[in-house]
Amino acid sequence: MYHVPVLLEESLRGLNIRPEGVYVDLTFGGGGHSRGILACLGNEGRLYGFDQDADAETNIPADERFIFVRSNFRYLSNFLRYHGETQVDGILADLGVSSHHFDDETRGFSFRFDSVLDMRMNRRAGQTAAEVLNTCSEETLAELLRTYGELKNARKIAARIAELRAEKPLQTVQDLRAALQPFAGREKEKKFLAKVFQALRIEVNDEMRALCEMLQQTLRVLKPGGRLVIITYHSLEDRLVKQFFRTGNTEGEDEQDFFGNRLTPFAPVNSRVITPAEEEIARNPRARSAKLRIAERKPNDERRKSIA
Repeated sequence: MYHVPVLLEESLRGLNIRPEGVYVDLTFGGGGHSRGILACLGNEGRLYGFDQDADAETNIPADERFIFVRSNFRYLSNFLRYHGETQVDGILADLGVSSHHFDDETRGFSFRFDSVLDMRMNRRAGQTAAEVLNTCSEETLAELLRTYGELKNARKIAARIAELRAEKPLQTVQDLRAALQPFAGREKEKKFLAKVFQALRIEVNDEMRALCEMLQQTLRVLKPGGRLVIITYHSLEDRLVKQFFRTGNTEGEDEQDFFGNRLTPFAPVNSRVITPAEEEIARNPRARSAKLRIAERKPNDERRKSIA
């Protein structure tokens, strides 16, 4: 199994799929969510699936209603325009790293295997995790560990890495684990390593900036009444999505009308965040941290003219 889709039924209900509608799965991966959407579409419906990882192409369904886009979702509006779509009825994004990436011993996403530190979703471009570790300044390394890994001892970790790489570049997972050993307590070692690997993965794939760019583009391509469904896994991305749903911008800055009422392009569909049931977590432990948020594009958004 390439990847087990998380919160599948909840996501499909959240999209409120119309049989003749046009939908976008921004994180195609193993195609689990996409197949669920296709099962709800009629003959006139269309689904676009985005994924920058070439491995995902092995999962493309043999369905004329499905169009695969080999690209990062930060180019959402460009590719929809290329395919002649001006607006769509629903957008889904499952922001988690797929089981395939964690279980592939050659990709460097997991600290369970000793492999080259790559961590690129798109192996055709960009810096690897090893290149980031060995070339960025000690100050930059400390900042990304603090910001993306939320590590309080980020400066000490960065200093240790800088000291070791001066003697020999860090190239493998084992090299990095050895460097981190003085900071990894036995009881919380896995949690600590997960934070470090998360920070590197986010930096390598420019995940937070890509997410910001994608969210802003949904304002241009989502129809009034269309649904935006997003699954998050860690506090950084969840905070960003939550404030975007609330304000319509990734900075979380409120815009108000003359009377002081908040101007927001979205109406929340679920009053509280949706999380997996215990039964799903038992089947798929990686679902434990998942949070599903659903919003509907308001039909009368006073800011629409300035966005278009």
